[in-house]
Amino acid sequence: MRRKQAIKRVLIPDYKYGDPLVTKFVNGLMQQGKKSLAFSIFYDTIALVSQKTKEKGLEIWRKALHNVTPILEVKRRRVGGATIQVPIEIRPDRKIFLGMKWLIDYARSRGEKTMKERLTNEIIAAAKEEGAAFKRKVDTHKMASSNRAFSHFNLR
Repeated sequence: MRRKQAIKRVLIPDYKYGDPLVTKFVNGLMQQGKKSLAFSIFYDTIALVSQKTKEKGLEIWRKALHNVTPILEVKRRRVGGATIQVPIEIRPDRKIFLGMKWLIDYARSRGEKTMKERLTNEIIAAAKEEGAAFKRKVDTHKMASSNRAFSHFNLR
């Protein structure tokens, strides 16, 4: 028997922009519990983004996050003797989580020297609908659309 579902905790908004989404992003960016370092990296990144694009950095970050947020994904399902990939729509909280995770992961794998530069360039690329995080979203959607024939095996 399943246990009761965990209660969602309310995130405290960050002190500079007052946005809980920023806090969620910084929590994903944080490593080894160094939250103040993660906040400074994020704020410096937003400043660099606004300096490079001559627009508001937070708006560019939101646009980039919106561009890499997926709508569909595939889940594996065993039918008969075969394992098929069934396309499903993603829950809203998981959409945001995946978008943030992809932005951070692909920023970490870039070749620039500091994390600020890596994250800045990945955010700018994602805002222009380029970059590795945006490519991941496109690949996920392609996989889901190519397996559309199995959508009647929905998991719910």
